[in-house]
Amino acid sequence: MRIVVDFLDGLTEYFGRMISWLALFMVLMSFPTVVLRYVYGISNVAMIETIVYAFAILLAGSAGWTLLHNEHVRVDIFYGAMSERNKALVDLFGAVFFMFPVLFIIWSKGLPYVSRSWKLRETSNEVAGLDYLYLLKTFILVFAVVLAVQGVSFVLRKVHILIHGTPMQTKFGPQREQA
Repeated sequence: MRIVVDFLDGLTEYFGRMISWLALFMVLMSFPTVVLRYVYGISNVAMIETIVYAFAILLAGSAGWTLLHNEHVRVDIFYGAMSERNKALVDLFGAVFFMFPVLFIIWSKGLPYVSRSWKLRETSNEVAGLDYLYLLKTFILVFAVVLAVQGVSFVLRKVHILIHGTPMQTKFGPQREQA
């Protein structure tokens, strides 16, 4: 089980680190966009859309990485005081009955939407916008895949806690960083 978890976590870590460079790209693109707009009064729709696309790709592509490092949003009223096994049960329940069904819906509804966009080679509605809206829409499916991959690892970790009573020691994720 640990080999599978390490493999899935490795994929997520690699993809998350790659996609995280988009944050720097966004900053480097935003600076000239702001200077052009507010100093010279020039607005470039393609530059603005490039930043928006990068943000959307960063958000969708880093979802699994966020789950890997336990940085996702959690309403922590009772959870913090629970034992490891009870936390594992709550997490397992949430993943199986909420996360995976939602990812299935996103995938099943998103696939025809993205396919249609690819068939049309859909472009921006803006006159000077980007011609690659279909590529951006593909990240709806990427979101579902990266979160599902990490979700499987997440579930395996929680099953390990339920069986053994302690978190699995792995190469990636929150256990490595706390050690």
